[in-house]
Amino acid sequence: MDWQELTNLTRGQPFVVERVRLTGSRVAIEGEFELPQLAQLTLEDQVFVTAFVRCHGSIKEMERIFGVSYPTIKSRLNRIGQALTFVETDPAPSRADVIDRLRRGEITAQQALSALEDTP
Repeated sequence: MDWQELTNLTRGQPFVVERVRLTGSRVAIEGEFELPQLAQLTLEDQVFVTAFVRCHGSIKEMERIFGVSYPTIKSRLNRIGQALTFVETDPAPSRADVIDRLRRGEITAQQALSALEDTP
């Protein structure tokens, strides 16, 4: 069964993968695995995102491929974007991180105070 069949079978309802088998080996892992965000999109949205990536983000090319207007493409991109959470690549340091850096002498007390004021 491929992802398209699974998506059709579940009709967009959330599901959990409980067993993963490594291809070419007898190793299987059981547990509760969440699907990657892109795999959780509807099949139509997966096709849309794939087309967007393949045309290097060109909305003009997306208009041509799908035969729709710029506002329609932008609206769909916004809707899909709202469904995906952004992975923070440079998260703010926690209070514990700031204190640890101060203890190690990596930052001054003034720098620690400034960082703690900015820490949620």
